[in-house]
Amino acid sequence: MKHETGKQANRETRRLLLLISMSPCLLVFWGGEGTCRAQPRRVVVGSKAFTESVILAELATQLVRRTGAEAVHRPELGGTRVLWDALRRGDIDVYPEYTGTISQEIFARQGLQGDEAIREALAEQGILMSRPLGFNNTYALGIRETLAAQLDIRKISDLRQHPELKFGFSNEFMERGDGWPSLRDRYQLPQKDVTGLEHALAYRGLENGSIALTDLYSTDPEIRYYDLRILEDDLGHFPRYHAVLLHRADLADRAPEAAAALLQLEGRIPRVAIVEMNSRAKPRSGERVPESRVAADFLKENPYFQITSDESAKALNPSGDEGFWERLQKYTGQHLFLVAVSLSAAVLISVPLGIVAAKRARVGQGILAVTGIIQTLPALALLVFIMALLHLIPPLPLVHKLPALGTLPAVIALFLYSLLPIIRNTCAGLQDIPLSVRESAEALGLPPGARLRLVELPMASRSILAGIKTAAVINVGTATLGALVGAGGYGQLILTGIRLDDVGLILQGAVPAALLALLIQGLFEVAERKLVPEGLRLQPAE
Repeated sequence: MKHETGKQANRETRRLLLLISMSPCLLVFWGGEGTCRAQPRRVVVGSKAFTESVILAELATQLVRRTGAEAVHRPELGGTRVLWDALRRGDIDVYPEYTGTISQEIFARQGLQGDEAIREALAEQGILMSRPLGFNNTYALGIRETLAAQLDIRKISDLRQHPELKFGFSNEFMERGDGWPSLRDRYQLPQKDVTGLEHALAYRGLENGSIALTDLYSTDPEIRYYDLRILEDDLGHFPRYHAVLLHRADLADRAPEAAAALLQLEGRIPRVAIVEMNSRAKPRSGERVPESRVAADFLKENPYFQITSDESAKALNPSGDEGFWERLQKYTGQHLFLVAVSLSAAVLISVPLGIVAAKRARVGQGILAVTGIIQTLPALALLVFIMALLHLIPPLPLVHKLPALGTLPAVIALFLYSLLPIIRNTCAGLQDIPLSVRESAEALGLPPGARLRLVELPMASRSILAGIKTAAVINVGTATLGALVGAGGYGQLILTGIRLDDVGLILQGAVPAALLALLIQGLFEVAERKLVPEGLRLQPAE
């Protein structure tokens, strides 16, 4: 009888360990369907997380496709630093940028003056810059017309007389070399109530009066929609922001026709055209036109890019606009990949650490303290820190096979956030085993390893699975932040919805994420009934 009981416990333990080590990994093949397969050589175009950048990247992508080359657009990858680092590392081949951003942000400490100085600095990094695309999208400060008239504010220096005004600037503007700190010093502005927020949300703040002034891009269609007054930069603080394309110098060798096609945009996009395209992609009212269609229409209507054959027209937009189910399938796969890989790694590390923490009290206190500190770090700060750390090491072959630019930083961050609940529950489950059970196992003459495998782990299995379940549910929600660094997932839909002020698009990302969390929780409930010994399961109240 004892022999049969031991065999049964052994089987339960093996099944538990199999779940711990393998079950999350199975999701990788579902969630990462096709994402890790070797990709052919192609031109990868990146864009920042605002509408105009997405449109310019779509123009470049579609022109490259006309040459017969494969072009992939990775939209909304983040801010300047994310795109610039990705370009230097070869994760992307080209992205739209602005001369003012290059001189004031990328080469902030070099004091570059003029396009030629910028070209030389870029060439040293293996990057080439196109000529200006045709418009200047400089920074500006905007205030509601009614408030500006009431306070008689026409230029930036007039703000000195109104220290009570509340400013709300985009997060990037808060830290830029030509942003708020230098603007405040240049104009000696006295305002103290200054906050950072998403650029797309600042217009809502102006409309409802929660802020009085924000930074604008001079080609934003919202300037007209919200009836804003652009303040005169009377001290000439902001440099000119000519739109250009930055691309890797080796692109001409790898895909010469594609590199030549990109240069067709030089001087071909006047300011009125980009404002119109921005307005179509982000309308105040009416139906929104996808950026891919906006770009295709511009290329079709512009005589310089006139298409003369059906084959060329198909090359401009080969797959048409992405539908709801296509988007859902793609982002679900990306989201599951992030959760599955990070959770698998966390389980394999956390369970042994939890065992150590339970067996050695002092070491356990240190382990729980470190993982507790990690758990309190803001997710965005952790992502940026990990990206900066990864950029200090040489490129790794496996990194370039990951499905998106920020996949590795996102997986690492999610892995770190998963450690605490699994370690703590493993430790607590082992420590809560009654002393009488421990003494009985010792009395049977079982060695420590056998006691752990045959007695302690099966008795702690419910607690361990609860920790894994908690980590999985947390991961599903936190993984949405991976879109901030280009990792994709449901967060991409949420960020796009915020950028376009589209509640429906936000819900397309938020609702599936919530449903996925509930599904994972349900799967773990089923797993608990299968893997936890029957005598240790919670019984429903009668």
